Amino acid sequence: MRSDRLTKGAAAAPQRAILKALGLSDAEIERPLIGIVNSQNDIVPGHVNLDKITEAVKVGVALGGGTPVVFPAIAVCDGLAMGHAGMKYSLVSRELIADSVETMASAHPFDGLVLVAACDKNVPGLLMAAARLNVPSIVISGGAMLAGRTTDGCRLSYSDVAEAVGAHATGRIDAVRFLEVENKCCPTCGSCSGMFTANSMNCLTEVLGMALPGNGTIPAVMSARIRLAKEAGMRVMDLVREDVRPRDLMTREAFENALTVDMALGCSTNSMLHLPAIAHECGFELDLSVANSIARRTPNLCHLAPAGSHYIEDLDRAGGIPAVMNELGKKGLLNEGCPTVSGETIGEILRKGKVLDHEVVRPIENPYGSEGGIAVLKGNLAPEGCVVKRSAVADAMLCHEGPARVFDNEESAIAAIHSGAIRPGDVVLIGFSGGADSVLLTELLWELAKDGGFSVRAVHVHHNLRREEADRDAAFAEHFCSVRGIPFSLYSCPVEAVARKKHLSLEEAGRLERRRVFEECADACGGTKLALAHHRNDLAETMIHHLARGTSLSGLAALRPVRGRMVRPLLCLARREIEEELTRRDLRWCEDSTNASDDYTRNGIRHHVIPYLEREVNPKTVEH
Repeated sequence: MRSDRLTKGAAAAPQRAILKALGLSDAEIERPLIGIVNSQNDIVPGHVNLDKITEAVKVGVALGGGTPVVFPAIAVCDGLAMGHAGMKYSLVSRELIADSVETMASAHPFDGLVLVAACDKNVPGLLMAAARLNVPSIVISGGAMLAGRTTDGCRLSYSDVAEAVGAHATGRIDAVRFLEVENKCCPTCGSCSGMFTANSMNCLTEVLGMALPGNGTIPAVMSARIRLAKEAGMRVMDLVREDVRPRDLMTREAFENALTVDMALGCSTNSMLHLPAIAHECGFELDLSVANSIARRTPNLCHLAPAGSHYIEDLDRAGGIPAVMNELGKKGLLNEGCPTVSGETIGEILRKGKVLDHEVVRPIENPYGSEGGIAVLKGNLAPEGCVVKRSAVADAMLCHEGPARVFDNEESAIAAIHSGAIRPGDVVLIGFSGGADSVLLTELLWELAKDGGFSVRAVHVHHNLRREEADRDAAFAEHFCSVRGIPFSLYSCPVEAVARKKHLSLEEAGRLERRRVFEECADACGGTKLALAHHRNDLAETMIHHLARGTSLSGLAALRPVRGRMVRPLLCLARREIEEELTRRDLRWCEDSTNASDDYTRNGIRHHVIPYLEREVNPKTVEH
């Protein structure tokens, strides 16, 4: 066993002395040492009860013949982190969790691990660590929060309180109702009650084979959750004896199963962020393009909050994940031979499942939608793909027309929201919304929801930075969209891929991409309608890729350079390049932005140059 280097032979006497300092007896030292990763803290509702789960796991490990040893892991509450700089730390906490568990379990060679998980980044971080270490492991979560309920019987979840802020501000609900929603939307401990990121990942952990049936759906306050934790503690001892390791379970076929159930459940788009990261630790890359082929053959069977009126407790009552898999199994949509920590295969588990409420889990012959809840899109702004929650996209949003409200920083956008300048139907665009030298989307979406009661229908974030920066910068927008069922698209720039494919330097690839996008932008704007303004005579840069999707801009001002230098985004254009293109297209450069607000006419077409990208411009269709 891994722990033999600590417990066996004369050479291990110094290590045994340290273990005895912990109060461990010789009998305990001779047993397999099982590390229990306890993510409990007193700031995250989904983690506040994990001390009780951990104690139950310890009992199970002891009953199974092992010696439990507890060590901690951190967890960030996205609900508390959003709206301020704290959201910058959410996604990166996933990597910290994986790294810290790897550190503890390598420095102290445990024979097995029980990962006590709960919320958004904690679950994937622990799964990444399990795959990286590849020692016998099992996951047990703290369970879901119960849905809230108002005095008139309206059921609530966390997302309702954000909408209530706006409703109260606009007079659609009074102070009494507002306070009632605040007091009752999160009534118990546990991960928020809808199919948000935490519950999505806990459900998919079952499908990956890393958790026992019920892990994703049994509510936190139920005694069944404590019993499941004891079973997990006992079961890890069997995994150690049988030498069943995470990579034996989390195979490519298991991830295909997870994507299939993801589509059926209509999980958070964040699953598309976390599943590839876990797969990478398992030793292979998960190409998200396969998600579309799986979505086309997988019907959407569930409409859980925020996309629908059902909650995790309803899914548990309806039969849980085994019931969903049972429906999918009727059309042979799952790889049934995949093993799990339970000792049973996916096929054996699904055959035991039974749907007890066909409104919560629709029959596969009568689904909510004929295709899965998530789609991967590709286009000129996202050659390598972006993700949208298909099940939450209203038909009316497939093509949206409205005025663009364009800002070059988040603060000015928030000021516009508070001043009433942003109206329903507006398309809000923000330059410099990602990267080391710019702000993050930590405030805007929250402000839209709470100020004026806006119903945010779709969010699109374009990233052309390094992958880790793009992931970090999108975290807030993803969480906001996830808890409200809002379509979310994450665009990526293929500069590095172009450089590799065409054997170019990054600089050469950047120039090539800039030229390509400039052409698309000019075409999208009708060629002669493109005008750019120089900002304070500095080196002109512009994120003109917004135009490539026809984002309601008939004119565009060049954004200021960040701290006097070209920033990492390689789709920015220097003034010389802009001037060359304008000259070639017989367009003019407006030298002084202070005078750029004047209209000018050329070839009978009236043009308007926007000096600070904060003014409304003529509407143009935006397609999703």
